Amino acid sequence: MNELESLLQELGCKTPVEEIASDQQGIVIGFLKREIEYRRQYKIKRLLRMSGIKQVKTLDQFDWHFNPKISKEDILAFVHSPWVEQAFNLVLIGDTGLGKSHIAASICYEAILRGYPTACITAFDLVSRIHKAYSPASRIDYYAKVRVLCIDELGYTYHKKEDTDILFQIISKRNEILPTIVTTNLAPKEWGSIFSTTAASAILDRLSFNGRFITFEGRSYRLLKKHKIR
Repeated sequence: MNELESLLQELGCKTPVEEIASDQQGIVIGFLKREIEYRRQYKIKRLLRMSGIKQVKTLDQFDWHFNPKISKEDILAFVHSPWVEQAFNLVLIGDTGLGKSHIAASICYEAILRGYPTACITAFDLVSRIHKAYSPASRIDYYAKVRVLCIDELGYTYHKKEDTDILFQIISKRNEILPTIVTTNLAPKEWGSIFSTTAASAILDRLSFNGRFITFEGRSYRLLKKHKIR
């Protein structure tokens, strides 16, 4: 299959290559490439709009030198692994202001660039939206089935039993099938402070399967910026 045939096939065009004059094929190839790139960019914008990511952040923008204890090697190893295809989970643990949300949003953006539908939402907003939804079951189903899910800021608020049930349902349904990214300020042994001991154990069990747990340590970048502004 030559380049023109490949491009026509990618766009779903039924026109036989033989019907395109040989002296016009170069022009057609250029047009088809521009159309493919336009569609790719349009899809990225649509996925980004649907994702809930408020501001695009990339791994290149992250200041790895500010907190050298944060393992760039571990983060990049995860990003370059087949984490979407093989449903690897990722849990980023550490105090506020260390860049967990930045890294999580960057990884989600990488998934969007690869064409994967993604949802990035705080734990508080996730359960709030489901409680307010006309059909809570449908909303739970959406988060359980979206290709990549990032639950940000888990542990910043105490979760009632019904909230815990929602989070467990979503994480459990995704288990071994779809990847879930979680950021939290609590070490796994402290999850009993926001969930019941049984629920904490069950959720951790699901996330641990094919899971990577990475701890962030160091100074708060957010506090540094605040002091500079003052």
